[in-house]
Amino acid sequence: MKKALLIDDEERMLELLALYLEPYQYDCRKALGPKEGLQYIEEERFDIVLLDIMMPDMDGWDVCREIRQHSDVPIIMVTAREQKTDIVKGLRLGADDYITKPFNEKELIARMDALLRRAKPGNHVEVDGLLWDKDRFELSYKNQYIKLTPKEFSLIGLLIQNPGRVYSRDQLIDLVWGMHSETEGRTVDSHVRNMREKIREVGFPIDDYFHTVWGVGYKWIKK
Repeated sequence: MKKALLIDDEERMLELLALYLEPYQYDCRKALGPKEGLQYIEEERFDIVLLDIMMPDMDGWDVCREIRQHSDVPIIMVTAREQKTDIVKGLRLGADDYITKPFNEKELIARMDALLRRAKPGNHVEVDGLLWDKDRFELSYKNQYIKLTPKEFSLIGLLIQNPGRVYSRDQLIDLVWGMHSETEGRTVDSHVRNMREKIREVGFPIDDYFHTVWGVGYKWIKK
C-alpha cells in the first residue's frame, strides 16, 4: 500500500482524488488546505504528494517550497492553471511533475507510478515513525534527529532492511566493519547498546523491534 498526501482547499476535490486513487492501492491522507498539509508532512512519512496551487492564505508554490525544506517526497502539482510560466515555476521550486484539471484518471495514476518507480527502493525505510534515510545519512523519529556514528547507522540500516533475518556478530563485522577488520564481537555489542539507548531516548520502542538472539546475534522483528 502506497501512502499519498492530498492537499487542496476544496473538500470535493479531495474526495474525488481519493476515489480515483484508492482502487490502485493508495492510502490517502486528505489535507484541507496548506496548514493541515504541512502539519501532516511534519508528523508522517508519505510516498507521494498531490498538491493544488490555487489556495487561499498560502499557495501551492509556497507549500512546495516548505515541503522541500523537510522532505524529498515526490510532488505532483495539480491545478487548473496551464500556463508555461506556472509549470516552470513549480518545477524550479522542487515539484517533480505537473497535471492540469480536468485530468484523466489513468494519466494521473501513470504519472504517479512513474515517479514512484524512479524513487530509489531501499534507501528509505520507515517503521512506526522511525525513518532510516540512506540518501541523507540520517535516522529520525517523528522528525527528531538521532545522532548515530557511521557504524551504528550502517548496523541498524542492515537490520531494518532485512526484517526477520538473524545476523551473527561475525556476519555484522564482515558486513559493517569489513571482512579484514580485526573488530571483535564485544565491539558489535557496544555499538548495539549505544545505538539502542540513543533511539530509546527519543521515544521509539526499539526493544519491540531490535532483538538479541542469545548465543547467535541480532535481528529486526517485522510486525
